[in-house]
Amino acid sequence: MNKHNQTKSRQAVDAIKRKLLGKKLTYQEIYTLMDEISHQRLSDVLTTYFVAASFKEGFGANELYHLTKAMVETGTKLSFKGIVADKHSTGGVAGTRTTMIIVQIIAAAGFKIPKTSSRAITSPAGTADVMEAIAHVTFTPKEIEKIVNDIGGCIVWGGHLGIAPADDVIIRIEEPLSFESFDKVIVSIMAKKVAVGANHLVLDIPVGRTMKIRHFSDAEKVAQKFKTLGEKFGVRVIPDVNETLEPAGRGVGPILEARDVLSVLEQKSNRPLMLEAKALRLAGKLLDICFEDSNIKKNGEEEAVRILSDGTALKKFREIVKVQKGSDDICLDNLPMKAHKKEIISSRRGKIKSINNFNLNTLAKILGAPADKYAGVYLIKKMDEKIDKNESLAVLYSQDKYRLIEAQETLKNFPIYEIG
Repeated sequence: MNKHNQTKSRQAVDAIKRKLLGKKLTYQEIYTLMDEISHQRLSDVLTTYFVAASFKEGFGANELYHLTKAMVETGTKLSFKGIVADKHSTGGVAGTRTTMIIVQIIAAAGFKIPKTSSRAITSPAGTADVMEAIAHVTFTPKEIEKIVNDIGGCIVWGGHLGIAPADDVIIRIEEPLSFESFDKVIVSIMAKKVAVGANHLVLDIPVGRTMKIRHFSDAEKVAQKFKTLGEKFGVRVIPDVNETLEPAGRGVGPILEARDVLSVLEQKSNRPLMLEAKALRLAGKLLDICFEDSNIKKNGEEEAVRILSDGTALKKFREIVKVQKGSDDICLDNLPMKAHKKEIISSRRGKIKSINNFNLNTLAKILGAPADKYAGVYLIKKMDEKIDKNESLAVLYSQDKYRLIEAQETLKNFPIYEIG
């Protein structure tokens, strides 16, 4: 290590010490820390100390801004002209793939939406895993800029682009402990939005027992911090705080979730209406602010409904899939489930009182998701629906027969449904 790097490493360690003592950090201290972390010159132990200290003390408004700015400045940035839209969720529930519906609606309405998404860390599928089941998701920054400028939108994996790289290291440190503060969620999301050039953002904040955010009071605080931080970067943030008790779709796992998306885009009679409604609400809110700042007199949700119902969104989806090296005639019929399956039968009659999202995620991962694109759980019954004895509740899918057997055994101790 040369003398310059030694000095920076000492400065980073001094900054961590100050944070452990509850002191506020300057931008220069935070930049040095992010630079050291992003280039992986700081050990995992020291990074963990920084994460732990930040979790305990949280960040002040200036620190949140400086941390976000430093994460952006130490990584790759994309550049677009005009209005650039984006959507993100604070997460916590599987089987709610609204992004893959919203992107086409926004792009079809004439706005740019460069959607960079993550692969699953602790869930059965991230948006990038679902898109990867039907198209390529790995592109260079220049390729992404060209795709978005040509057709309006993309759905790509952000993990290799070098966007806010310090955040990726911190996520890896946090993941084994499921250790993530609200402030860290805010910085993580905002840094990546600023780095891709977004200036209009709709933020899905699900609240519930199995979400990252469990209480409405916390959700409102998070929403306000996002709006305040967004203003400093010139990003209009529209939060959507909503109670979430179950997946909006019926499929949990890459291909199953892609099938849900296609059934909505193709307007099938048996499509998951909850998924459609949530996607339209979020797309509508995002379009409202894009229209407003473009001096276009249109209602966002009405326009979203039109774009979806007349097939324009499906056409745009096929354009995006084609340019991302997938099949341009993709449809539900072209996505068969190439896996072994097992139906889960109800042992009693009653009504679905609740769905345990933790157990659902665990089961889907045991079945092999997301590595096995066809693995997962299809929910035949959802909350408040009636069930008869010996009627099907759900279907388990896996390309590995042994995983299918293991999942059935696991289900005995980790039930998905509570029937009343």
